[in-house]
Amino acid sequence: MTEETILANAKIILSDEVVTGSLKIKDGQIADIAQGTVVPAGAINCAADFVCPGLIELHTDNLERHMTPRPKVDWPHREAIVAHDRELAGTGITTVFDAIRVGSILSGSKGYGKYARQMADEILQMRAAGALKISHHIHLRAEICSETLADELAEFGEADRVGIVSLMDHTPGQRQFRDLSKFEDYVCGKHNLDRDGFTEYVQFLYGLQDQYGKVHEAAAVAAAKRYGATLASHDDTTADQVAASKAHGVTLAEFPTTVEAAEACHTSGIATIMGAPNLVRGGSHSGNVAAHELARLDRLDILSSDYVPAALLMGAVRVAQLWDDWAKGIATVTANPARHVQLADRGVIEIGKRADIIRFSVLDDMPVVRSVWSEGRQVA
Repeated sequence: MTEETILANAKIILSDEVVTGSLKIKDGQIADIAQGTVVPAGAINCAADFVCPGLIELHTDNLERHMTPRPKVDWPHREAIVAHDRELAGTGITTVFDAIRVGSILSGSKGYGKYARQMADEILQMRAAGALKISHHIHLRAEICSETLADELAEFGEADRVGIVSLMDHTPGQRQFRDLSKFEDYVCGKHNLDRDGFTEYVQFLYGLQDQYGKVHEAAAVAAAKRYGATLASHDDTTADQVAASKAHGVTLAEFPTTVEAAEACHTSGIATIMGAPNLVRGGSHSGNVAAHELARLDRLDILSSDYVPAALLMGAVRVAQLWDDWAKGIATVTANPARHVQLADRGVIEIGKRADIIRFSVLDDMPVVRSVWSEGRQVA
């Protein structure tokens, strides 16, 4: 049976402009776009609300938050996946690359175990069963400073449809945690590490980097090629680090920590991803470069909700207002991420594209999601 929905009297955010008009959704695709304020019989009157493509999230830790809602509490994975899925749908995200850690530390007092293969299997099973409202893809966060990365990467293959592999090196004293006091606050606060044991823990991590760093980095780069996945760097800080990323084949830079790194990414043709929470809060919680500074320099290409799903649309609205360009601002969470992970069927409002659509209003600079459609089906 043919299913048809018309959203009328809306401010439609296209690739390069905003027009007042109507949008027809038919059989999961965008079937027609027309200008004007006419509301046809049976259409939804959007009352001048914005209508734009569904948001595309490339890096979110939100699933892990549902897996461990409290310290030392393990929530059932399938239930965590469903809760995560519904939360994202409600914030306007219609495509997500679920960030799953690969690489574990099985020795030492503050180690952490393997979960990636099991979690990926459960996401794929839930997706195949039609239990998820939005489109889920796999993003493997390859922890270079770990003991088991190569073995865990070997458990995945082309059939898993891994979309992104990111090179994550959280060795203290560089990248995100150049400031060791910030790292101390982070690990002692999040993992309940006794501050008296902090120095010993840092030395343990340095040992892992010395033993496994180069081998694990090479393994992650090779794995991304084997999967056919987009390769991303994480927390690049210097131009030299960006040059190394470029040599590996990196095309996405997640959360560069300095203007120097962002400028080097721009020169190298690497798209920069910044955290929407950074933009909404007005700065980085780790003391790194502020997202709004890179936006003012036009060195911000893509936004990620990171750890607050609702921040994705908030951040896009903030940057749209900063640039005084709604089409360009919304593209940071729609067209740009779609293009850089080779999803050619979505991210823009064009006839024939997948009908991932959100309707939202703006109240005192705060976006409010009114309705969400995923492949033409209303999910929020």
